[in-house]
Parts: sequence; C-alpha cells; structure tokens
Amino acid sequence: MSRISVRGFAVASATAVTTVGAVVGVASGDPQVSNDNFEATAADMTLLADIPAGQQAQVQTASLTQQADVQAAAADATAKKSAEEAARIQAAKDAKAKKEAADDAAEREREAKEAKERASRDEVRSQSSTGSFPQQASYTVAEVKAIARQIVPADQFQCFSSIVQRESTWNYRAQNPSSGAYGLMQALPGSKMSSVGSDWQTNPATQIKWGLNYMNSDRYGSPCQAFAFWQANGWY
Repeated sequence: MSRISVRGFAVASATAVTTVGAVVGVASGDPQVSNDNFEATAADMTLLADIPAGQQAQVQTASLTQQADVQAAAADATAKKSAEEAARIQAAKDAKAKKEAADDAAEREREAKEAKERASRDEVRSQSSTGSFPQQASYTVAEVKAIARQIVPADQFQCFSSIVQRESTWNYRAQNPSSGAYGLMQALPGSKMSSVGSDWQTNPATQIKWGLNYMNSDRYGSPCQAFAFWQANGWY
C-alpha cells in the first residue's frame, strides 16, 4: 500500500463513489466516459478500502470529534442565551417587586400621616373648654405663643404661626374696623369661634383651637396646606 495518500474521510468516500460510477459508465457503453479518463481518475484516487484499518479509525474518530465539538459549541451558545434570558426576566421581576414594595411603603406612610392628622383634629375638636389653660385677664404675645405650641402639632406649628403673624401679629384682641374680623385668625365674623367656647373674645386658647380646627378642615387639611393657600392668595 505504498500509494496511499489520505485526504480525509469525506474525500476518500467521494473518491470511492466516483470510481465506481466511472466503472459502471464504461460497462454500460456511456460515450461520455473514456478509458483514458477513467484510468487517469482512478490513478489519482484513494479508496477507503486502500487505507489501513488503523488510519480509517483515526479518520473516523477525527470526523466524529469535529462533529462533537460543533455540537458542544452550539449547546454552549444555547445555554448562554438561555441564562441571559433568565437573568433578564429575573431582573425585571426584581425591579417590579422593588417598585411594588416602595409603593406599598409610601401608601402606608401616607395612611399613617392621615391617621395622625385625623387624630389631631379629633383631639382639638373634643376640647370644648379651656382645659389646662386657665382664664387670665390678659396675655402677652409670648404667653399666647406658648399656648399655641401646646395645642398645635409640632410639625405644623411654623405654618400656623406664619398665618397668625400675618393676620393679627399674635394679638388675640385684634379687630378689623372695616370687616369686623376678630382675633388671632381674624375669623369673620368673630362669633364663629363660639363653636369652641363662649369666651372666644378674651381667651386665646379658644381662638387657637378654633383656628386649628378651621385649618384642619376639609377646606385645607392642615395648617401647612392652609399657609400654602395663604401665600398664593393673601388670605385663607
């Protein structure tokens, strides 16, 4: 077998088919196949049968290994694509869950704030008397502010104070000669404040309670919302 020249398993197989086809063509008298061509072709061909058995196995093994490598590469690519898609889906789920958790937390915070404001309004409304604020003949601005700090929620006091400062400069006896508006909040008419106490003309605590009720009402919702309206309109 000194004339063996291996070109690969696929080439050897193709050679065998070509050679057999040429022989059949000659046998059938096909004018397109000549003896010279056949001999030249056959002389240049190497049949699989001419390759030693060990080398045949090597050729077949190499072909199968190549196929396995191709299949493994395809499987890796598919696995990588699947992993990327799974990661994308999981990331979308995580983002959605995070957003829902944030929305729930914001809703709980809003509900808690509203509950606190309602409780504050209810507490003020329930105080129809002067309570722990004994009646005095007169009050200084500092005393009126001290009473207000005990009645108005701490986070709303600055807004409440800003309105009172602009309306009456903390003078609980302030009266508008034109309109008749009266007291710290310049209630119009002043007699509105009698809903909290009959001493509305002389007791700043009564006026403060009435004013807080008014600011907490559905009209505004809180002193800070009332002050925002006052800033935009110059009245409330």
